[in-house]
Amino acid sequence: MTGAGSGIGRATALAFAAEGAHLWLSDVNDEGNRETAGLISRAGGHQARTLHCDVADEASVRAMAEEVHAEIPALDILMNNAGIGVAGRFLDTTLGSWRKVMDINLMGVVHGCHAFLPKMVARGQGGHVINTASAAAFVATPDMPAYATSKFAVQGFTEALRADMAGHGIGVTAVCPGIINTPIVANSIMEGQMGDEGVKDKVVRFYQKRNYTAERVADKILSAVRRNRAVQPVSPEAWFMYYAKRFTPRLIARLTRRELPFLK
Repeated sequence: MTGAGSGIGRATALAFAAEGAHLWLSDVNDEGNRETAGLISRAGGHQARTLHCDVADEASVRAMAEEVHAEIPALDILMNNAGIGVAGRFLDTTLGSWRKVMDINLMGVVHGCHAFLPKMVARGQGGHVINTASAAAFVATPDMPAYATSKFAVQGFTEALRADMAGHGIGVTAVCPGIINTPIVANSIMEGQMGDEGVKDKVVRFYQKRNYTAERVADKILSAVRRNRAVQPVSPEAWFMYYAKRFTPRLIARLTRRELPFLK
């Protein structure tokens, strides 16, 4: 599991541990990753191994996979969860920000699948892949073009991968959480007017007030794996956008012209 050091990754790791899973946890935040492993240990879960990994770096992901496969033949469940937020109108966002969000949010998912899926397929015992997309994969607002592009791409990749892996008995799910109270907003890149003083604090306070927790997302992720769901919206606004995009596209077009909260 990537991005295990906080937020949805940490909550999902704890949820899987409660179900008896043996876990491999990875993050660029070593301290947060160790904290997650400690929480699992104190809760009486099975051993959770921690690995440092930068998902944007193919070599780093490959080294992580080699370390895992030196001890086990293949993963049963792969969760590509690491991601960053980027906010700012198109003319305000730098190409550096575009490259960073695509390298982490999209290529991090591709790198994880490329490193772990061959062993899962070769083992021939099925399995499951969880890719964290976003409600922004349904609705692209003008304040988040780079982020929405990365998550639309994750959604499309997951759909294609699901069809590809079906013949191997491997399920693939795109998780689209919604407005979730995690550290992603506080750690986001914000440019242009979105980077003005106080804007990030305002959005963070909105998320805190909304307080839809990562633990609720984790519960839905476990359910999605059990049911082999193709797409798993989580919060009410994520479900609304999921259906509205399909049945009332004109409404979505009007909504995207308005200022919407940052979406996970």
